[in-house]
Amino acid sequence: MVEINYLTYQQINKTKWDACIDKADNGLIYGYSFYLDAMSKHWDALVLSTGSGGNDYEAVMPLTWNKKYSIHYLYQPPFTACLGVFGKLLTAEIVNKFLLAIPSKFKYWDLYFNPGNLFKLPDFDLYQRMNYVLSLNNSYENLYAAYRENVQRNIKKSELFQLSINKDIAISAVIRLAKEQANSFAAVADDDFIRFEKLFQLLYSKQKATTYGVYTKEGQLIASAVFFFSHSRAYYIMVGNHPDGKTLGASHALINAFIKDHAGEDIILDFEGSDIPSLAFFYSSFGAVEEKYSAIRLNKLPVYLKWMKKT
Repeated sequence: MVEINYLTYQQINKTKWDACIDKADNGLIYGYSFYLDAMSKHWDALVLSTGSGGNDYEAVMPLTWNKKYSIHYLYQPPFTACLGVFGKLLTAEIVNKFLLAIPSKFKYWDLYFNPGNLFKLPDFDLYQRMNYVLSLNNSYENLYAAYRENVQRNIKKSELFQLSINKDIAISAVIRLAKEQANSFAAVADDDFIRFEKLFQLLYSKQKATTYGVYTKEGQLIASAVFFFSHSRAYYIMVGNHPDGKTLGASHALINAFIKDHAGEDIILDFEGSDIPSLAFFYSSFGAVEEKYSAIRLNKLPVYLKWMKKT
């Protein structure tokens, strides 16, 4: 019999938690306790325990939550592409039992699950989302040959404009550009960027993060990105672009430089989306392929609060 226990944040053994994320078939960087601590306002957990005395965490699910008008709700933290259930040999039955075990006090759910949770569940209606990934375990020549013609053309354009590419640029410079970009299509709080910067510094100190920047010959930063590394993946986690970079092939040059630096390595470049057609086309233009994952939006609010939206 599968027994899943709800643990409040104070009850979670982070050593056992992170060991589970380490060993999980579907482990991702977002599942680690330090990542959740950094990017989530609050988080509790569901844990499937085994071993002597039920001490080992065999499968886990973070419950990232917040509260509004005394109502508890589950939400997807910023810069956290997907969460869900992590573990070994997961099945639709186990994932379904995890969702059934979510405490009733959480009246509203808006969560994205990892690709290892992509099942049809008997008790829940999930909807599908799309990611794009590219295996870099190939020669650069072969990877470049798989780019669409427009990507190759933009890379050559960036060379004609004498754009230069630097690694390990200041995280503050990337965030500054990302903030300007975010203002045009999404509301990302200043606090979220502050949290992200602290997370970056932690990962950078462990050699699990890097930055790239593309500069004009006059020294202006026009494209930038942050990459995290974990579970044989490189996560294209934050992007900051200046509008001027679009006509110069700057973003194409940046991604190409990263691919060139890591060609032949047994890692996957994870583009973290997207359901937006223009971004999906952009990522697929580098030879990236679809990686489907699921999500859920569930509203158990009283009728008089159905209008409430998360913040």
